[in-house]
Amino acid sequence: MQKRDYYEVLGVGRDADEATLKTAYRRLAHQYHPDKNQGDQAAEEKFKELTEAYAVLSDAEKRARYDQFGFAGGSGGGDDPFGFGRGGANINDIFGEIFGEMFGGAAAGRRQRARSRGNDFRYHLELTLEEAAFGVEKQLDIPKARRCEPCGGSGAKPGTSPRTCPTCGGSGELRLTQGFFSIARTCHHCQGAGRVVVDKCPACAGAGAVREVTRVSVKIPAGVDTGTRVRSSGDGEPAPVAGGQPGDLYVVIQVKEHPLFQRQGTEIVCEVPISFTQAALGGTIDVPTLDGPVKHKLAAGTQTGSTFKLKGKGVPVLQGSGRGDHHVVVVVETPTHLTREQKALLEKFEELSGGETHPRSRSFWEKAGDLWRDPKKKR
Repeated sequence: MQKRDYYEVLGVGRDADEATLKTAYRRLAHQYHPDKNQGDQAAEEKFKELTEAYAVLSDAEKRARYDQFGFAGGSGGGDDPFGFGRGGANINDIFGEIFGEMFGGAAAGRRQRARSRGNDFRYHLELTLEEAAFGVEKQLDIPKARRCEPCGGSGAKPGTSPRTCPTCGGSGELRLTQGFFSIARTCHHCQGAGRVVVDKCPACAGAGAVREVTRVSVKIPAGVDTGTRVRSSGDGEPAPVAGGQPGDLYVVIQVKEHPLFQRQGTEIVCEVPISFTQAALGGTIDVPTLDGPVKHKLAAGTQTGSTFKLKGKGVPVLQGSGRGDHHVVVVVETPTHLTREQKALLEKFEELSGGETHPRSRSFWEKAGDLWRDPKKKR
């Protein structure tokens, strides 16, 4: 197949500078990379073509020869004028320049570090509102793996040792090379460990770890709410290899519904019932809060729906200072199951009041009367 012009392959002009070349190659290489187009032969060929074009145009000497002589400027011949098949360009060097640690040896090192770290755990913990507000220390039973003592975590039968993986030669990865193109994949035989266990430890069946329940103490900070994640460093799954880092434990909070309080962020809302005599005469009442009962003086003539605020009696600010407020909504209760004497007294009270003690009611019915008398207000 006839080779295409390198500038055309990258979609840039012949005066493109280094930054323009790099941007074009980065975009197209991401699009046609074999890892994103597995099994797509056309994409793989396109990727090879892109890399060859960039390798030539990003090299000042090769670009000058190409600009002057075209493909004839290469030292090779046929379909490989610039010597890629003979090691003229290192694909991993090109990747390292453009994508940093995404490819090549740095990526292999990162994969190795990832393999040497234990898995993270997630634990759902239910708290009361008081525990969530003020913080608490909880003892959690976490089922997790512990390094097998008989084999020291190697998975091999005591007296034996894991052997170098015959498939990858101990590197933990397999490298596929076709001409100038090269890509590394995790070894399927050893799963990237670089070693395989032939004689398995009978205590752990070659896993290198045994599962047991471990008690972990976790401090929950004040002010958490439903959905808050608390991280306990190092309390996750132990590392799969000696010297590796354990994973972390993430405790996800769920706050139970409270029988009296409604939480709105750091604010608390509470309805408090009072008798109609307390509402009429006023007096001191006990108000429940997260800190316990607090006395509050009601004004005479308090109505249903009246609100008042207790400053600083709400929920502490998570990882901050101060607290929210406690909001109280007053609900006046109508008495039921009255005795004859109570009914008589209330009837006498109504007779004596003459409506003067019910200003809201009087105002309401006056407005209603105006509406009925003026037909225009009906519309």
